[in-house]
Amino acid sequence: MSANQVALWYLVASICFILALKGLSHPSTARRGNLFGIAGMVIAVVVTLALVYSHTKNVGMILAGIVVGGAIGVVVARRVQMTQMPELVAAFHSLVGMAAVLIAISAIHDPGAFGLPVPLPSGNRLELFIGTFIGAITFSGSVIAFGKLSGRIRSAPVVFAGQHWLNLILALVMIGFGIAFFLAGDASKWPPYIVMTAIAFVLGVLIIIPIGGADMPVVISMLNSYSGWAAAGIGFSLNNPMLIIAGSLVGSSGAILSYIMCKAMNRSFVNVILGGFGAEPGSVAAGGEQKTVKSGSADDAAFVMGNAESVIIVPGYGLAVARAQHAVKEMATKLRAKGVNVRYAIHPVAGRMPGHMNVLLAEAEVPYDQVFEMDDINGEFGTTDVALILGANDVVNPLAEQKGSPIYGMPILEAYKARTVIVNKRSMAAGYAGLDNPLFYMDKTMMVFGDAKKVVEDIVKALD
Repeated sequence: MSANQVALWYLVASICFILALKGLSHPSTARRGNLFGIAGMVIAVVVTLALVYSHTKNVGMILAGIVVGGAIGVVVARRVQMTQMPELVAAFHSLVGMAAVLIAISAIHDPGAFGLPVPLPSGNRLELFIGTFIGAITFSGSVIAFGKLSGRIRSAPVVFAGQHWLNLILALVMIGFGIAFFLAGDASKWPPYIVMTAIAFVLGVLIIIPIGGADMPVVISMLNSYSGWAAAGIGFSLNNPMLIIAGSLVGSSGAILSYIMCKAMNRSFVNVILGGFGAEPGSVAAGGEQKTVKSGSADDAAFVMGNAESVIIVPGYGLAVARAQHAVKEMATKLRAKGVNVRYAIHPVAGRMPGHMNVLLAEAEVPYDQVFEMDDINGEFGTTDVALILGANDVVNPLAEQKGSPIYGMPILEAYKARTVIVNKRSMAAGYAGLDNPLFYMDKTMMVFGDAKKVVEDIVKALD
């Protein structure tokens, strides 16, 4: 395969990736976007295999890796639950980061095998340095994010005195050893490279541990961006345009999404990185005072919604944990049959990753024209009879409108403006930000405690 043919096919694969991102921008075109992404990756892999075969005739190890990795991917994809998708994405990011580090190590060990000059030129060393430290930070940071999202590591921020200064010092030392690697001779290149890589792994841990659970959607987007830039950096070193283009697409899209997430939380990116909301999830940050709530049953909720003219459903992580999306779709269908106008309100950071609630509703085949983003539906709550909140807390918390609150200024779904509010939760524990919610104590709010799926199924029976 000639160089021109390789470049042409890589260009075709790159166009497929761009079309994939375009398709994934809306639920109605997401399936098509996925197909473009699959096509682009197949083309990239086949062309790379053909290129390797034309040079070495030895692709056995590569094919074995594809078979083993593909088999693992199929098993994981078939077994993973939708509630586990955020930690799965974090795990994937860690693999991308480690792949960048391992490729860099291989290129430094045997540059000739990658078509690089021996000894390595300064330009290639700089590219490998950048790809390595971004990949190492991505790997260890993603491992911590995976642990927090899966519950293996407590999601509360881990902070200590002098933490930011320590991170700054380590970053400067890492850059110093990176410069030493850049300037070192061929015989002395490994010691500074190894130290620089080790510090980068440590930095990945230290950057993520002070970030609280409420900021995890931003962390997922950020790590997604890091993994892309790591791949792009290695692509420059290997003179591989496919890696450069694909990595740049992932890096830039992840950065843009991080910005969107931060804007949705009214927080700066730097603010997120320097630490999250500081309370333990499950704690009630309400000063310890006892408050009373009005509780009701599924039958009560069914009666209120069945006699309403309009209902807005606010899905949250509790719905995801209970896998209640199919039951919610059935409930909405029955309410619509009674003439009730039913819509869904989605907050940009609802759940544990961007688009989490959209994916859940799409899985239940909820019509796209019934699903509204926060900016499009917030003005409707004031004229809505019932707001049904299923497992959401922070994204409907009126504390966001009170100065002095840790989430002050964060845009929320204004469910508290509805004439009646029905909230389904397992208990009165606080949300992921660790803050109590005044909405639960309003006179017009009725709490329905229990598993979201069981409660919604009981509402469906009562509607019959």
